[in-house]
Amino acid sequence: MVRRIPVVLAIVTILVLILILTFFFRSNNNIPLQKIGGSVSASALLNKAKDLQAKGDLVSLKNVFQQLVNDFPNSNEVMNWQKKIDDINIKLLFSLVITPKSVLYEIKPGDTLAKIAREFKTTLDLIKISNNLSGDKIIPGRKIKVWTVPFSILVDKSQNILILKSDEEIIKNYIISTGKNNSTPIGNFKITSKLINPTWYKSGVVVPAGSPENILGTRWMGIDLPSYGLHGTTEPQNLGQQVTQGCVRLSNHDVEELYTIIPIGTEVVIVD
Repeated sequence: MVRRIPVVLAIVTILVLILILTFFFRSNNNIPLQKIGGSVSASALLNKAKDLQAKGDLVSLKNVFQQLVNDFPNSNEVMNWQKKIDDINIKLLFSLVITPKSVLYEIKPGDTLAKIAREFKTTLDLIKISNNLSGDKIIPGRKIKVWTVPFSILVDKSQNILILKSDEEIIKNYIISTGKNNSTPIGNFKITSKLINPTWYKSGVVVPAGSPENILGTRWMGIDLPSYGLHGTTEPQNLGQQVTQGCVRLSNHDVEELYTIIPIGTEVVIVD
């Protein structure tokens, strides 16, 4: 019996080590707790994000989620963090918060919202929504937020994704539908027309706005290639697929959001 004690102790010691190692690896299996080199852990950044969200500090909140994406690219949460960044970008764009891509403009005598929008190559709608303006009336001397950096659009047909950019910074990713049989044209284009609740002219037949058969949805943004453009849809269940006659479809909510943001003249690049 005396000789067996060391053997029993050795077995018990091994079992305890196995349990400790199992617990350690399980607890570190999801989001990395600590980066090599002593960087901030993901859990600490997420806690910081909660505090910033409660305070309404959108700029700092965006920076935290961007750090999470950059520092922990292999996490299962990366797509959710990127979606948070997209949502924050739109909230900032539509808010009174002044960012590096906007200015606080003092209204001058003779100014109109349309004139200011043309001067800064933005949209009247974006100026109104980001300044909580319900009408077009403005008062000289008042200061308003105006976006100053041009937007551009990249359409990736292979992924069925539309990317809204401003000076190469990605503002938001949108899920879209493109043309079946690869019918959506590729190349560099520009937005040349914008319509609210467009009528659809289908093989000589007029399909009015609001009709369930009007596949254009609630907005139309035509490009400088006749009959092609970006529009809404009555078939949101088909988004993410190549099902159109060649145009780019978005959900009505997304196309209305995009319509508010981009002015006529916006560059649209479509790639395979």
